[in-house]
Amino acid sequence: VQLQASGGGLVQAGASLRLSCAFSGDTFKTRLVAWFRQAPGAGREFVAYTTWSGSSTYYGDSVKGRFTISADNAKNTVDLQMNSLKPEDTAVYYCAASTGVINTAVSSMYNYWGQGTQVTVSS
Repeated sequence: VQLQASGGGLVQAGASLRLSCAFSGDTFKTRLVAWFRQAPGAGREFVAYTTWSGSSTYYGDSVKGRFTISADNAKNTVDLQMNSLKPEDTAVYYCAASTGVINTAVSSMYNYWGQGTQVTVSS
């Protein structure tokens, strides 16, 4: 399974960005897809996850109400719509996928990772 993240960029506070993660290969093996982020000098932080079916979604407290994750089975893509961006949202954003049966926000439970896309929010 290969993941390719895109859509990052430099925006001002209050703006919106939409990240996309394109899946290829044996995507059927994955059940849970997620976005994580890592700011300079910080650990990897959970942002959001969704099942491919959309039946279960979950967000980190810092993005709840501002970010929306969505999965498109037909296109094999997972998007992250980010609204009302803040400078503290600045980070490299990674998409990830899990083959496990448990819905989880723990990064070590994810088997596949994309390469990351930089999001920078200026004040």
